[in-house]
Amino acid sequence: MKNRSQSFIAILLGMVFFLACQDKEVDEEAPSKKPNIVFIYMDDLGYGDVSAYKAGKLQTPNMDKLANGGVRFTNGYASSATCTPSRYAILTGTYPWRNQDAKILPGTAPLLIDTAQLTLPKILQNQGYHTAVIGKWHLGLGRGNVDWNQQIKPGPNEVGFDFSHIMAATQDRVPTVYIENGQVVNLDPNDPIQVDYDQNFEGEPTAISHPELLTMKWHHGHNNSIVNGVPRIGFMKGGTSAKWSDVDMADHFLAKAQEYVLEKAQSDSPFFLYYGLQQPHVPRTPHPRFEGKSGMGPRGDVILEADWVIGEFIKTLEEAGILENTLIVFTSDNGPVLNDGYYDDAVEKLGDHTPAGPLRGGKYSLFEAGTRVPFVTYWKGKIQPGVSDALVTQIDLLASLSALVGSEQSAPDSQNLLDTFLGKSEKERDAFVLEATTKTALRQGDWIMIPPYPGPAVQNQVNIELGNSSDYQLYNLKEDLEQQNNLASSNPEKLQEMIRKYEEIRGSNNQIQQLELK
Repeated sequence: MKNRSQSFIAILLGMVFFLACQDKEVDEEAPSKKPNIVFIYMDDLGYGDVSAYKAGKLQTPNMDKLANGGVRFTNGYASSATCTPSRYAILTGTYPWRNQDAKILPGTAPLLIDTAQLTLPKILQNQGYHTAVIGKWHLGLGRGNVDWNQQIKPGPNEVGFDFSHIMAATQDRVPTVYIENGQVVNLDPNDPIQVDYDQNFEGEPTAISHPELLTMKWHHGHNNSIVNGVPRIGFMKGGTSAKWSDVDMADHFLAKAQEYVLEKAQSDSPFFLYYGLQQPHVPRTPHPRFEGKSGMGPRGDVILEADWVIGEFIKTLEEAGILENTLIVFTSDNGPVLNDGYYDDAVEKLGDHTPAGPLRGGKYSLFEAGTRVPFVTYWKGKIQPGVSDALVTQIDLLASLSALVGSEQSAPDSQNLLDTFLGKSEKERDAFVLEATTKTALRQGDWIMIPPYPGPAVQNQVNIELGNSSDYQLYNLKEDLEQQNNLASSNPEKLQEMIRKYEEIRGSNNQIQQLELK
């Protein structure tokens, strides 16, 4: 009996030891599980438009949930002061000024990213991720002369995305249709789409010829084809059943993003979602649920709409049980603009709200408000809430996330600042050549140097200072965030130091490097 008892105890202890080891192995393996990664990429959202930055008057509680629950960067930059170049940079980790075609594209532009080029979604695919882009694309499609009635390629699916549901360019440009995996959604083959950016199709109304059809008045540039009462850039004919509903666009993209997340939550593989919101880019068309809610006109209303969308999306991650294993990057493609082509009371109803916060300039500008944007990294339970003054850029996300998922692939312009993005370090980028409408400037440390450029000081149509001057400009941003005191003349040694660094980077390679996956 004694031997039996001893044997039973030995077996029992062995089982306890075995189960303990198994639990330990599970615990040790859990942290190594690759996180889902989500980019929430806003369009024209300013530094002062997010209330967590305490620089404006709008209240954005769901954006604040990310900003106050993660790392809020005060020196976070888009690569450029306009959308296409910034979108190119965040996906390729490459300075957009290396590609002469990286500028605001028409809706008929060919694909800007070479299909052989290294991209973040390609890196993640190689590490077992399922990848998706939902929302605004604006990086071109096809190879020119696209037939919108056939399979459209190359596009997002040829540069690393397994799934794509996008609008081709911007909400104010034709074609005004959704495209899923290279096919126009809901297209009637008996009503084919035609698109042209040079001349109109015979008999098609425009904002000039038929102003009585407009529900939104154009201010500058937006006077071609009319869709849903909104005048657009470019001409379009046909595709009636495929045309989007502007006021439902936010809901539409949200539903697609939620559907994707819920589907992938059932998978053992991690996912990467590039979620490109259209707000607050023009035309600002809030759903009736949000009309008048901000008191600042449609621009304020669509920011509140976007804030709600973000809240609903976060709820979906929570309900799917994957929020704790999802790294979210929240940022914007460039700084703010008020009147950007339509009369929509953005200027008249602004009140004391400051979309750029304390920064000078805005969209299109070499001054700080052009590229310094809201920039947040959030990972519930992994990133401790805090504020970082480290200089980081969207270009650095490729190298940093590559390191996070165990890849050694990167791009020369992208720096691995993973610990900084995770809130574990204040290591920052040494220098950064920002871009605005093909013109460039250098940010290094607390300083920014803007070379002399011809052109108007102010873009009168949008009333934004562009940063053009016949003289060099040098500002110490730590002491002069509003860029009012040009130190170029009084500090010639620092100016020459900045010029040398600028030329070292800007002249290192003015041609894009085509980086192929090994």
